[in-house]
Amino acid sequence: MQEVDFLVVGCGPAGGTAAREAARAGVETLVLERDPVIGAKRVCAAGLRPGFCEDFDLPRSIVHCDPPTISVRGLSGRRYDFATVGNAHTTTREELDGTIASLARNEGARIETQMLFRNYVADGERTIVEYADLRSGERHKVRARSVLLAQGSSARFAPKTPLEYDAWSAGLITCYQYRVYLERPAIDETYRILEMHYYLTESGRNVIAWMFPKRDHLSIGLGIQGKYSGKDLRAELDAFLPTVQERLFPGIGYTVREEGNLLYGGAPRPRISHGNVMVAGTAAGLVDATTGEGIHEAAFSGRLAAQTVADARRGRTTAPAQSYEKALKDVFYGRLRHRHKLMTFLERKPVRFDVLFDHIARTPRFATMLQRDRNDFSLGEWMYLYAQAALFSIRAIRA
Repeated sequence: MQEVDFLVVGCGPAGGTAAREAARAGVETLVLERDPVIGAKRVCAAGLRPGFCEDFDLPRSIVHCDPPTISVRGLSGRRYDFATVGNAHTTTREELDGTIASLARNEGARIETQMLFRNYVADGERTIVEYADLRSGERHKVRARSVLLAQGSSARFAPKTPLEYDAWSAGLITCYQYRVYLERPAIDETYRILEMHYYLTESGRNVIAWMFPKRDHLSIGLGIQGKYSGKDLRAELDAFLPTVQERLFPGIGYTVREEGNLLYGGAPRPRISHGNVMVAGTAAGLVDATTGEGIHEAAFSGRLAAQTVADARRGRTTAPAQSYEKALKDVFYGRLRHRHKLMTFLERKPVRFDVLFDHIARTPRFATMLQRDRNDFSLGEWMYLYAQAALFSIRAIRA
């Protein structure tokens, strides 16, 4: 049986960052990635927060565009433009995940692709992980001092085990995206905005759609809560695409590459540690339900996991997984749980989306605060935030 200090399952932003920073700290690290090409099968608009590359020491070459504006539309069709706190960035998951993985390898992490995680069991002070080699069909086991599970929305845990979350399936979103390759550039405005659309299908189901500009294509896609057939998703996206085309690239020919997958948009997983096992990124439910943003949260959770593992190796903590869970919840869970409750409230009566956008447009300070993590708010900012939330709630209930 293989032996390793730190085993990471999944090489997205969470797993890749954890592997890179743990290996840099001298921790023997092994990564098991299901796909043959890291990041190639990720259906994601791949929008990054301002300063993301600097925060996680990544080359700016992965950035395609730097849109300074987020544009949103609700049922009314009215457009609301909000300036980002510094320019946002767009990239692709192939470049983002692949770059992080390459940097992790440079630090000494070992990354094995086409390896499918099956389960884990406790083994004294260590954990045994079983996985399948998808090339040979053989099963293997590895014993690790610490384990990080970062498989994204595909994360599943055995029933009646500590990490099981009964509401996980209810939070899944079926997504479909076109990479639209234009024969010539779209209008200039296209590359300065990130578009989000919130509307209803003909059958009354809530839709989140988007347009994110990239270096050589536009990412245009949508997500619908729960299971939705590929045929119906394609039809819905085909109906949405012309509304973007007529504004941004009228009369320009294009080809498309289709992508589909399940993403997550529910509440964070209640428990994200068990023994020596930690859960990170989307697998932990670290996704903003109102926007689908989760890359920053994923990378941060990977960094935090690496720090706790390195601290344990140096004898600074005797319970790294439990330390990790507490620290991560302190940073993200308050905001993410509130965003999930907000999204549920809005979806009950979708006209409330327009009420929210109008309220944010009237209060620039409120708009700026919503883009920040709440763990650094002052008492005065908290009071202002709750006051604005109360005013919005009154308007939304009356709508």
